[in-house]
Amino acid sequence: MAVTRANRIWRLCGLALVVLASGCVSQPPVDLHTEQTLGSPLPYEAREPGLTPAPKLAAVPPQVIQHGPRRKKRVALTFDACSTQGSSRFDERVIRTLIDLQVPATLFLGGNWMEEHPDETMELARHPQFELANHTYLHPHMTRVDDNRVREEITRTQDILYTLTGRTARLFRAPYGELDGRVAKLVGEQGLISVQFDLASGDPDPHISAKRLVEYVSDQARNGSIIVMHMNGRGWKTAEALPRIIIRLKKRGFKLMTVSDMLALPHDTVEPRTLSRSSP
Repeated sequence: MAVTRANRIWRLCGLALVVLASGCVSQPPVDLHTEQTLGSPLPYEAREPGLTPAPKLAAVPPQVIQHGPRRKKRVALTFDACSTQGSSRFDERVIRTLIDLQVPATLFLGGNWMEEHPDETMELARHPQFELANHTYLHPHMTRVDDNRVREEITRTQDILYTLTGRTARLFRAPYGELDGRVAKLVGEQGLISVQFDLASGDPDPHISAKRLVEYVSDQARNGSIIVMHMNGRGWKTAEALPRIIIRLKKRGFKLMTVSDMLALPHDTVEPRTLSRSSP
C-alpha cells in the first residue's frame, strides 16, 4: 500500500523541520478547511466560562520530532482523536484492545472532541499506560491561521484537558501534519514539544482492508518509529487490525512505548485533586 506524503522542509534556528501530511480525515463545515487569511476572527469564544486554566509551562526551544532513536528496537503507537466543528466519535474498541493487551500509547486529543466525550476523556486519564497530548481544539490548518488562533487552539485544549482530568499535556501534534517554523515557535512558547510521525498507517482510508493495514504497519515499522492511527471513528479498520499489529510488532522484537518514554521526555503532569463532572 502506498501512502502519499507531502514533505516540506523549513529551517528554524538551524533545525530542519520535516513535515508529513497527516492521515486525519474529517467532515467539518467548509469554512474551517478552506484557505484562511491571517488575522481572521476566532470561530469560537476565546475564553469559555467554567474552564480551569491549565498550569503554564515554561517555554521550550522549538523542536519537531518525527521519530525516536534508530539504534533501539522501540516504537510508539499514537492515536489521534481529531476534533472539528462537526460531530466526532469514539472508537472504544481501539482503547479496549490497548487496555486488554496492556500496551502503552500516546493519545493526541482534540479539545472539541474532549468536550463531546468528557466521560471517555476522564476514563482515559485513569489509565497510567496512556499519555495524553494536545491535538488543537478545532483541528484547523495551523499554517493558515494567525498567531492568536494558534495560541488559542493550544491553550483552550490544555484548559479542557486539565479541567476534565487534572493532566497537563507536554506534547502537541499539528493537524494534517502541517507545521512550519512560525507554528513550531509558537508551540514551543507554550511549553510544548511538537511530535509528528514517520509512519502514517493510512487507516482513514475506508478502502484499505484490515489485513492490508496489519501488513503495512507491521512491515514498515523501523526502530524508533512513531506510528499514527485514529481513535475517533475515522480509522475504519483500526480496531480490527490493532491486535494483529501489536502481535506482529512484538514478534519483530519491538518494545511498545509512549512517545515520552521512548524519547526520555518529561511526561504529562497530573495534579492530584478531586475532579468535577460538571466541567465543560
